[in-house]
Amino acid sequence: MKFSGLRVLKEGLTGNVGWTPHWRDPEPKPEYDVLIIGGGGHGLSTAYYLAKNHGMTNVAVLEKGYIGGGNIGRNTTIVRANYFLPGNSEFYSHSLKLWEGLEEDLNYNVMHSQRGIINLFHSDGQRDAFVRRGNAMVNQGDDAILLDREGVRAHLPYLDFENTRFPIYGGLYHPRGGTARHDAVAWGYARGADMRGVDLLQNCEVTGIDIENGTVRGVQTTRGAIRAKKVGIVVAGRSSQVAAMAGMRLPIESHVLQAFVTEGLKPCIDHVVTFGMGHFYISQSDKGGLVFGGDLDFYASYASRGNLPTAEHVMEAGMTLMPMIGKAKLLRSWGGIMDMTPDGSPIIDKTDTEGLFIDCGWCYGGFKAVPASGYAFAHLMATGQLHETAAAFRLDRFRTGRGILDEEGTGSQHNLH
Repeated sequence: MKFSGLRVLKEGLTGNVGWTPHWRDPEPKPEYDVLIIGGGGHGLSTAYYLAKNHGMTNVAVLEKGYIGGGNIGRNTTIVRANYFLPGNSEFYSHSLKLWEGLEEDLNYNVMHSQRGIINLFHSDGQRDAFVRRGNAMVNQGDDAILLDREGVRAHLPYLDFENTRFPIYGGLYHPRGGTARHDAVAWGYARGADMRGVDLLQNCEVTGIDIENGTVRGVQTTRGAIRAKKVGIVVAGRSSQVAAMAGMRLPIESHVLQAFVTEGLKPCIDHVVTFGMGHFYISQSDKGGLVFGGDLDFYASYASRGNLPTAEHVMEAGMTLMPMIGKAKLLRSWGGIMDMTPDGSPIIDKTDTEGLFIDCGWCYGGFKAVPASGYAFAHLMATGQLHETAAAFRLDRFRTGRGILDEEGTGSQHNLH
């Protein structure tokens, strides 16, 4: 079924009885050409681009729960391409270009809103760092505008400009950045993959990976054994656990990142805003809720919930930046499990096992990477070659020390990125 304004009008006038399910609910086949472990944003986009770009349709996505039930539905929905280092910059630039054509490509409304991102700076040193970053963004072909204090005030008059402890010096404005509806992205890619023949197998948890003589042969699941010539691991915060089934120890730690949503309010925040002195970021959803988050909880955990001291820290940062939100009632909070690498940059690569591939280490930036990650991982799995935009995301950089991508310059400690 194709979506259009005319179709929506027709269904509304005829009782909405003509809509069909977005995707099938098939039974597993004994064998596929490709298996994708993980039915989140990255796994679904990989399956979609395998079918669309490479004509590989004998593909199954294995999801232990339901489609879109993991980190793809547990994030603050920010989309941006404001990276500094070569290797990261071109990748996220490519991802943003894919975002800009995604709704037309998928024929699905992912509610992509290019409302702009403003990263505030509060010292001479931060300003100089953002000048360098902005120049790198422009050199990459993306957009960046340096705002002084009054320029920020023109966009964000509700901030506390009288704060003497953390004075607002200015901001780096990224107009093409913004947000998208997280679960709609999962649904759009799932629907697109299914339409091209990919099987989406929900409630199908992988319990083992079959390897013979250094070559992957398939997987064991709660719905039976499934054979395959190629297997891709795309499971975010569970990457270490699934890779261990293949005898691998990844350079990954899993940490909890909390996010929060308030009650619905009238429109008051038009942009995505980040606080340079408190690691706080906020935007307003289309339903009116203020969506915001901050730092990791700083200790490794697989729990989808966070601790109260970190929640308090996030609230304090928000109140410091914009006291006007103080009367908003908090509606809910949640924790996503982040797969953190030592340098804060991801991994898209082959493994030492023939036919086994890995896509992980997205830290807390996985949502904005969904289109380009799937695009590059599908290219790798189909051709055996790294896509040019993801050529720096080698797994062996952590063994050799060559090509480390420490975007934030915080050193080799997982929870500092």
